This record gives sequence, structure tokens and C-alpha cells, in this order.
Amino acid sequence: MDAILELCQGREAMPQPTIYRWIKTECGRAKYAELAARRGVVARLRLAWFVLIAALRDWHLPDQSGGSAS
Repeated sequence: MDAILELCQGREAMPQPTIYRWIKTECGRAKYAELAARRGVVARLRLAWFVLIAALRDWHLPDQSGGSAS
């Protein structure tokens, strides 16, 4: 168990998906992850619809990624 913990701690943080540039709220990002995990044509249409609406609602918000703005 300790070996797994050491491996996980030694890795750098994974880069955020590009879509997080458009979906800026934590709840929106969580919903995106949930919808992106689903398979099927209807699920993909639902995901596209969600991304469109979320991007329109979040475009004016500052990025909430928690990373430093450099």
C-alpha cells in the first residue's frame, strides 16, 4: 500500500482538460465528467448540449481552476 501511495505522490498533477477553459464552475466540471463517462449517441448529444449551455453561462466568470494565473 505504501508503494502505491509513494508512486501517486511522486507524479506531477495531470493537466486539466481543455474544456475546463469553457466550463469554469466546479459543479459544471463535475457534471461534465459524469456526462463524458456515458456512452451512446443520446449521451453524446446530451454532452454537447450541456457543453454549449455551460459555456454560454460561464463565459463571463473568472477561471476557478485553483492554479496560479501566470
